[in-house]
Amino acid sequence: MELAPYLILGCIEGLVTAAVLALMAVGLSLVFGVMRVVNVAHGEFFMLGAVLAWFVADQLGGHPAIAFLAALIIAPLLVGTLAMIADMTILKRVSYDPERTIVATIGLLYIIQQLTLMTYGSNARPVEPPFNQRIAIPWFEWVDGGLSLYWPWGLGTTSYKLAVIGFAIMLLLGIWVLMTRTRIGLIMRATQLDRDIAQAYGIHVDRVYAMVFGLGAALAAMAAVLIVPIQQAHYLMGHDPLLLSFIVVIIGGLGSLVGTVIAAVMIGLSDGLISVFFTPTLAKIIATLMVTFVLIFRPSGLMGSK
Repeated sequence: MELAPYLILGCIEGLVTAAVLALMAVGLSLVFGVMRVVNVAHGEFFMLGAVLAWFVADQLGGHPAIAFLAALIIAPLLVGTLAMIADMTILKRVSYDPERTIVATIGLLYIIQQLTLMTYGSNARPVEPPFNQRIAIPWFEWVDGGLSLYWPWGLGTTSYKLAVIGFAIMLLLGIWVLMTRTRIGLIMRATQLDRDIAQAYGIHVDRVYAMVFGLGAALAAMAAVLIVPIQQAHYLMGHDPLLLSFIVVIIGGLGSLVGTVIAAVMIGLSDGLISVFFTPTLAKIIATLMVTFVLIFRPSGLMGSK
């Protein structure tokens, strides 16, 4: 029976990872689905969101909730604007050619990383969470012919981690509504299906591409702002999330938002449970094996089209 609280703890930690992964991977999948661009610099937009969150919170000071709320609004907007500028000045000039965009985004990756190192430095810096109450994880145990409730001291989670999960769910639902129930989503889906026909019907495809690229980067920055009170902001923090995002997108299916969210939950829960009972390294190995099996038996992913 004492195994139960550790399972709950592993699931909570896994859902936090899944929430951040889902936001970042949905941004990556959205860019590929609409633009057919593999954005290798996506991890650096994530890192930049965390660094800007620290900068905004540090400059504002005051109550942690106000500083964090400001960072949650300002950092994604700034990163999204930067991504739109990068799309118009770099990707558009290479005509969104798949090979050249990969090279271009690799160059963008190193530019963002080195500029951050020169201005922000190499030290990892924390952002204070807006709230962080400790919540114990209870379990039931059969004692003397009845169930007794236990609240173990030292084993639990925090209210902020639960809030991260809830906020990510609401944001993902908002993205789903945007894509399926609004005119903007209809235009994005039309551009995804056939760029030339969409342009013939008067859709300004270049503006759609800039908006989608900015939205994808803003989602990555939003994920970073949510996770930076748990992990510290560092100029090299974009590597692992980028790798895991690619794993999630491959498993879920390139361009499939629903498949991406399902894959993020799978990877996040497996990472959380395996990390609690074994080691985080084993979780990464299993995630890599999952990608291998998906590529062998279902190359299009769980919900991707051929």
